[in-house]
Amino acid sequence: MAFGSSEDVSGVKLLVLLAVMYGLFSALTYSVIHMKFVKPLGNDAPLDRFSEARTVQHVRMLSQEIDGRQEGRPGLKKAAQYIKGQLEVIKERASSNVRIEIEETTVSGSFNMLFLGHNIALGYRNHTNILMRISSVDSKETDPSVLVNGHFDSPLGSPGAGDCGSCVASMLEIARLIVDSGWAPYRPVIFLFNGAEELFMLGSHGFMKMHKWHDTIGAFINVEASGTGGPDLVCQSGPSSWPSNVYAEAAIYPMANSAAQDVFPVIPGDTDYRIFSQDYGNIPGLDIIFLLGGYFYHTSSDTVERLLPGSIQARGENLFSIIKTFTNSAKLQNTYKTNSSEITASTFNDERAVFFDYFSWFMIFYPRWVAKILHSIPVFFFLVMPFTHGRTHSWSAALCDFIKGFLFHAVGIIFAVVVPVAFSMLRLLFSSQTMNWFAHPYLAFAMFIPCALVGLLIPRIIWRHFPLSQDISIVKISKEALSDEARFWGAFGFYAVLTLAYLVAGLSGGFVTFFVCASLLPAWISFCLSVKYFGQRSLRSTMFYILPLVPCLAYSVYFGGILAQFLIEKMGMMGSLPLPYGHYVPDVIVAALIGIVTGWCTGPLMPICGHWLARSSILQFLLHLSVFALALSSQFFPYTMSAPKRIVFQHTFHTAGSSQIIESTYDFSVTDSNSLLFLFKHSPSVAKELNITSEFSFESTSLSKRNDWMAIFPVSFLFSNSLKFPAKRDDILKQYEFFPKLSVQNPSLNPEKGPRRVHLELYLGSLEEVWVAVLNITGPLSSWSFADNLLPGTETYGGGPQSYICRLSGPSDGNWTFWLEANSSEALRVDLAVLDQKLVDPVKRLKNLFPDWVDVVAYSSFMSSYIF
Repeated sequence: MAFGSSEDVSGVKLLVLLAVMYGLFSALTYSVIHMKFVKPLGNDAPLDRFSEARTVQHVRMLSQEIDGRQEGRPGLKKAAQYIKGQLEVIKERASSNVRIEIEETTVSGSFNMLFLGHNIALGYRNHTNILMRISSVDSKETDPSVLVNGHFDSPLGSPGAGDCGSCVASMLEIARLIVDSGWAPYRPVIFLFNGAEELFMLGSHGFMKMHKWHDTIGAFINVEASGTGGPDLVCQSGPSSWPSNVYAEAAIYPMANSAAQDVFPVIPGDTDYRIFSQDYGNIPGLDIIFLLGGYFYHTSSDTVERLLPGSIQARGENLFSIIKTFTNSAKLQNTYKTNSSEITASTFNDERAVFFDYFSWFMIFYPRWVAKILHSIPVFFFLVMPFTHGRTHSWSAALCDFIKGFLFHAVGIIFAVVVPVAFSMLRLLFSSQTMNWFAHPYLAFAMFIPCALVGLLIPRIIWRHFPLSQDISIVKISKEALSDEARFWGAFGFYAVLTLAYLVAGLSGGFVTFFVCASLLPAWISFCLSVKYFGQRSLRSTMFYILPLVPCLAYSVYFGGILAQFLIEKMGMMGSLPLPYGHYVPDVIVAALIGIVTGWCTGPLMPICGHWLARSSILQFLLHLSVFALALSSQFFPYTMSAPKRIVFQHTFHTAGSSQIIESTYDFSVTDSNSLLFLFKHSPSVAKELNITSEFSFESTSLSKRNDWMAIFPVSFLFSNSLKFPAKRDDILKQYEFFPKLSVQNPSLNPEKGPRRVHLELYLGSLEEVWVAVLNITGPLSSWSFADNLLPGTETYGGGPQSYICRLSGPSDGNWTFWLEANSSEALRVDLAVLDQKLVDPVKRLKNLFPDWVDVVAYSSFMSSYIF
């Protein structure tokens, strides 16, 4: 590769300088999101300070000493006892100026919900919530209070250190801190340790429907985890701007941006926030979630050793300060007052605000009405500029040039996405292995950033000489200056239009492009002034253009880096789509995202820096770099112990009656694009145990249908290309004597005319660790005893007819009893699936044969069908 001119050499110098600059931005981003700037306090920390070490002791007890906090397992009850015991110890240490109340409640109920886009009914009984209310001795029972919520149950197969042992432990430490610091809250603080979030927010629903304190809640903080640490991000805030304003005032380590509220609804999952703020209350609140460490989320690797140091310290200090600010706020009102029209109009009439943190150093916050003004200004500038510099006679030509610059920049951003996507698809044409970047995120950046830069420069390469509409002889400005001006204002207009589009759409992420617009203006002024001294085509002038953009570009790397890391970690659990297209989807998504982030992080430089970078020698280097990274990626395996592949292993039993096994199978599914063929190829011990040969294919074995996975509906919609293998029937008979069964109660009570009501009893047999029972009901169902006799929307499940689906959970010595009502004589069909967490010995052995880079969620499913 040769450099043909001095401008080529200058271009290389600029490229090296930019690489160093973005490298420093990346290093700063890495240190911030991995909490390097937070010093965790030890066990010997003063009692009036939050201590991460003391908190981790609670996490270790909940996730390590106590075995399994899943519904149906003994560990869940032990966890509740531990939490209550710790609260009692805190109460004993309290001074006389505070009142502490501790309650253990069991909640039962039923309601309908839309989850992951699917209609479902939920029935539950005897789930445990632990509550503590701390108030001053002078407070009244009706005083408005602040609720802090976290769940102590954990997902299937996971110790739940991050999700959400870290949440519960943080709440215990904050409760201790309130007492030991001598602070008497101006308004009561309620800690809700709820025991059934993983079963679709049942614990919080039970609190809102049954507990006497729910009417006093004036604000809430929901503490969650989508991983094992990193930024404790405010992902949702509302229903007004007050909660985010409180956060902006109080947070010691602010980690929030309103753009997260635009993205969160498309993420497959939900939190208790929706119960308090949307479904069963209109309570103002914050949804604060650990963002990174998603590799371990809902896996057996979610252990205390995986917690990111500093994360819990930052969370605890933030929460304590936020709780104080909430309790002292004049806007804190009781729930029944908050829901009244008078209070709502006077106190909570403002819309959600715009806010974001800058490297967790400080927060920028402004209300919606300010955003409407600020975010409209850039478009005004773009439209007014053609009339400046005394060019009123040629304003139309100037506007035309600006629009051309707008289109050129937009095309560059589009190509910055298209080119990496094309490279990713090209690589997969020659490889049966996807997601090589999954355990090595730097590979994704190395593969896709250089080719995204090539895409961004394509318009500059094609139109090296800008097609000006203005007459140089009339405007008395050089062609180079007019070209730079058109490209700059075109790029400015592009970001201005995006900012306005965000505003019109009612989204809260417009600050991203507004920040770019606000930074471009001083950059252009600096460049124009430097041109007078150094010339239009001087590298020094270019540097004066870059310097004012540094704060904006640094933030772009920070925000984009968090987004890219979060998405890459989550790609291992986003589901598997049908082949052949599903093979390409994860790589295409990651390539597109990195293209967008690259365009956002470097796009503002292109109007001026593009002159130096759009050189054949530089473009060749960038393309060679991408090709080298693509080739190198084939040498990397997608998974490691720190970034495991997830599989779901279901031991399925089709039963008849309470003691007969009709069929037993091993069903397997994966949650990403590397199929079971890939898994068995790299797991020879498992393949041997299942009698899988080298000629194995999807066509040569039995596919596991979607209705075989009914026990985990609606998560089963993330699966495709699932497989089943025959298994022995006798092993389960050594473990259980009786299996789940539905039977009719009082069949003679049905009237001869009118709706026909069938009274049923669900017997769970001798199963010992039941997580959930799922009913799939088809036929002329017109009513039932669940959800206040209201039916949810229908589902088409497993290719069958329209049906109603209900999940039942909760411990009890008695059987479930309920009724179904049919509006015709046509039969009702009920398919039953009961998920039990106890495994037979052959399944345990098979599970242990998988490599250490595989995380296996294994359970038993007992399925049966009935006609009534």
